[in-house]
Amino acid sequence: MSGKCLLLCVAAALVSASIPSTARAIGGNYTISGGNAFERSQVRQALAASSFNWSVVPGPVTITITPEPASQAVPGKILLDPALLDMGQFSWGVVQHEYAHQVDFALLDDESRSEIQSALGGSVWCYDAAPVLPHSQYACERFASTLAWAFWPSPSNSMSPATIGGGESSGMAPAVFRALVTSILGASSVQAVMPSASDVPRYAPVLLPALRHNRVACDGYHRRSA
Repeated sequence: MSGKCLLLCVAAALVSASIPSTARAIGGNYTISGGNAFERSQVRQALAASSFNWSVVPGPVTITITPEPASQAVPGKILLDPALLDMGQFSWGVVQHEYAHQVDFALLDDESRSEIQSALGGSVWCYDAAPVLPHSQYACERFASTLAWAFWPSPSNSMSPATIGGGESSGMAPAVFRALVTSILGASSVQAVMPSASDVPRYAPVLLPALRHNRVACDGYHRRSA
């Protein structure tokens, strides 16, 4: 085991010990337009379910619920398909994935991207380097999917390795990835806070069979510039 890996494993143990299993981070500086009340609530619940502190991303991030184009992220903007959000909790991993791209856009530099790509794999970082590779070969997508999974490692998470396959979210164990993110962004990125009853709208999730999930809605072209 390399010295870097050993340090991350030790840090992972410390981070895991410091975050209660029932804790959730709330926050995020964003606005939501479009959609109905249930769909907007899915966005808020998705972000509240994660132990990542979305408030480290400067904002406001504009989240628009619209059927066209497919769900995607550009700097400062996220587009989400209402049909996806209508699937309830199954959509939460996608919401987290798209917001994770905002972490990349706003907070990562070339050095940290190189470090993450070395850890997670991928042929290139993102689409500007090679626009026609399979989705899972982009390290930026591996980063977004792994962040969504590592900070909400729930069986309900559509970004789980078992759901999306291709190694897209399985490049690192969740605790080790959280330690890597902490080493890059600082401890404030993973400090978990229990949401109050008023923070999480109480809508029962609508769970549809996985076969109804449209990957095209998740795999929109994540351009690196507006």
